[in-house]
Amino acid sequence: MSDGYNNSKKTDDICEDVCGQGSKAAKTISRLKCVLKGFDLRTYLFLFVLMPFGILAIYLHGQKFTYFFRPLWESPPKPFQTIPHYYNENVTMEALCSLHGWGTRESPRRVFDAVLFSNEKDLLTVRWNELYPYVTQFVLLESNSTFTGLPKPLVFKSNKDQFKYVEPRLTYGTIGGRFRRGENPFVEEAYQRVALDQLLRIAGIEEDDLLIMSDVDEIPSAHTINLLRWCDDIPPVLHLQLKNYLYSFEYYVDSKSWRASIHRYTPGKTRYAHFRQSNVMLADSGWHCSFCFRYISEFIFKMKAYSHSDRVRFSHYLNPRRIQDVICKGTDLFDMLPEEYTFKEIIGKMGPVPRSYSAVHLPSYLLDNAEQYKYLLPGNCIREKQTGFI
Repeated sequence: MSDGYNNSKKTDDICEDVCGQGSKAAKTISRLKCVLKGFDLRTYLFLFVLMPFGILAIYLHGQKFTYFFRPLWESPPKPFQTIPHYYNENVTMEALCSLHGWGTRESPRRVFDAVLFSNEKDLLTVRWNELYPYVTQFVLLESNSTFTGLPKPLVFKSNKDQFKYVEPRLTYGTIGGRFRRGENPFVEEAYQRVALDQLLRIAGIEEDDLLIMSDVDEIPSAHTINLLRWCDDIPPVLHLQLKNYLYSFEYYVDSKSWRASIHRYTPGKTRYAHFRQSNVMLADSGWHCSFCFRYISEFIFKMKAYSHSDRVRFSHYLNPRRIQDVICKGTDLFDMLPEEYTFKEIIGKMGPVPRSYSAVHLPSYLLDNAEQYKYLLPGNCIREKQTGFI
């Protein structure tokens, strides 16, 4: 027993002697060796296997962890007061307004549809043809900068000939980008939306005109706009519940899109925005087709250009083959978990979006031109090849 104790003591003494000799680098290495001699196998496994694995997992999937546990620290927003939406083409407008608890006007309100435009030519075409019968003035603002400060061509200006049918009713404007790289993208987005307010005044909007505030890919249905322009006593600010689609109208996600809104314009008070502005929402009012592009290059451009570009955490997310595979599987471009507020909803939406084989109640122009826009319809997930996005 005393021999074992003496041998252990001698080993400690040798370590102390070695650590006290040699150069500074040698001393550091010697100290490390001495420290490691006191570790058992479980400690080695923790330090050199479990800890590196944990760090790698957090690096690769940290965002998923935070999204999954979101219900623990973030409460869901206050629910909307949802107004039931009544419509049938064979019912009179007077009867439809009455079903909603509204009166009927002697003449319809004027309607202004205002959008910030990036590169969504096809969806803009579908949108404008859907709304054309009921919109007084189309207002479009385009910048030579993305929200993330990247330079971009003026896509609409270069393709203006494709939109000659709206020219008599179009107020078009451009705004120079500030190109402040590294700035929060929502600052540039807000800057452009303020400019859109000014363009609306140039377009001649007046008190009690209806103003549609929504992104290009948030398309109100024509009958919704017709209802609101003919009915009296509608709420001054009304959000529109839209059906959420991903990549095309083949992947129906849910009916939780609410950012689109329609306003009875009040000079000096109404401001163009894309956030919650009231607690009232009209049910089943149109479609939101997110990342619905014809070309893979357009997907890549938007992923780098829009306000949530920080979601591109790894360069391989922008690989064209990966993007094509994601589109056909109905999975997430950014490998993210669903943005929900309860564990039940998060778990229920995990995995690919189920395919839908229904093309019922879609924008009429889309169905009238199905061959031209077949990539937006069920069964056509393969995208066309193109080097640019103009």
